[in-house]
Amino acid sequence: MLRTMTRNPARIFHWLATSVAILALVAVFAEVEPVNAQDTSVRASIIQVALDGPVGPASADHIIRAIDQAAESNSQLLIIQLNTPGGLDAAMRDMVSAILASPVPVATWVAPSGARAASAGTYILMASHVAAMSNATNVGSSTPVSAGGSGEDLDDKIINDAAAYLEGLAELRGRNVDWARQTVTDAANISATEALQLGVINLVADDQQQLLAQLDGRNIETEAGQITLNTQDAAVETIHTNWRYDFLSIITNPNIAYILLMVGVYGLILEFYNPGGGIAGTIGIISLLVGAYALQLLPISYAGLALIVIGIAMMAFEVITPTFGVAGVGGVIAFALGSVMLMDTNDPAWQISLSLVAAITVSTGALVVFVLGAALKARNAKVTTGVEAMTGALAIAREDFETRGHVQLHGEIWQAVSRTPVRKGDQLQIDHVDGLTLHVSAAQAAPNDTHSNQH
Repeated sequence: MLRTMTRNPARIFHWLATSVAILALVAVFAEVEPVNAQDTSVRASIIQVALDGPVGPASADHIIRAIDQAAESNSQLLIIQLNTPGGLDAAMRDMVSAILASPVPVATWVAPSGARAASAGTYILMASHVAAMSNATNVGSSTPVSAGGSGEDLDDKIINDAAAYLEGLAELRGRNVDWARQTVTDAANISATEALQLGVINLVADDQQQLLAQLDGRNIETEAGQITLNTQDAAVETIHTNWRYDFLSIITNPNIAYILLMVGVYGLILEFYNPGGGIAGTIGIISLLVGAYALQLLPISYAGLALIVIGIAMMAFEVITPTFGVAGVGGVIAFALGSVMLMDTNDPAWQISLSLVAAITVSTGALVVFVLGAALKARNAKVTTGVEAMTGALAIAREDFETRGHVQLHGEIWQAVSRTPVRKGDQLQIDHVDGLTLHVSAAQAAPNDTHSNQH
């Protein structure tokens, strides 16, 4: 009964994991083809791409690929339509490096109205060959968000490093260096009109037509030399996100990466409990690898990751070698602390939900304690099926025989061998099993049974 009940979680996991894997494969291979803004038989001379949302590994990959595509197609201009609250420093620096090395001019345009280029977006805007904004947009608030508890001296070093980095970009593009430092040290934030007056941006345009009209005839210095833009009535191709961007966006969500990590652990635990099927183990390994890939793209704390691993190990140790709850409670605490510490940033966009951490902590503790405990009990329990379980069981003689005859055991007829004569109906104890033959002997009657036979 125990084995039947404890196998149900594995079966449920197998079904859910298989369904998730199929849906993930469908989503991954259902690539969305890019849609051109204009239907033209010749290659577009201008490429436009949007960055809408937090700056992270997926958006960095998307923008860098757009820059590469613009270079490969000999486009005269790449327009990045920007609207971001900021994001990860590493992803931002990758994008800035790609923009600085681009042989194709990059015009970053903060649009539409109501959009912003905050924090990491300011660096991207400042690094671009042309910086443009729509009316009713803003730029700034570029103070870096570091992990908590780092210390005042270290925070000063991070701020000074960020300020120098943004100042260098502003100086390279001939923009306001003083404001570049202020937006880092004082979190200065300004509107499009102020940005144009202060020399932070090059132009203000409310739509694509205005943007292209103002860019026409500009001379731009790039890594490939000076380029004169001819944007009036130029063909514009819009690069939309594809399956790679969608896939990276999903797995690099800290909550999703955390869940993938836990699904991997659950899969390996269930495979350990119910070996042979392979489905749980396979899904577990795949989830762990995908989760590990996602985590290496994110700013994780290896101390937090180590606490998670130690917590699971301590909970497993509590099951295998009971320590009256000390290891189990310590494991739950270590797991919870590691989960909270896993993301090495205070940026709200890259934090793991505390409610998710609480739910995963409770479910992980329950899974380790109950499933592994049930597995170990089942493995240590007395065998109740198979040949081993037949030894010592009682059979009923189907006929009289001296040495060899037939007996009934568990509703089945077996050939039996006995050293003493047997009468039909006698209870016989099975001494051992030899192939399809049972070696039996007379069963010793209980005292009450002997007494009742005398009457």
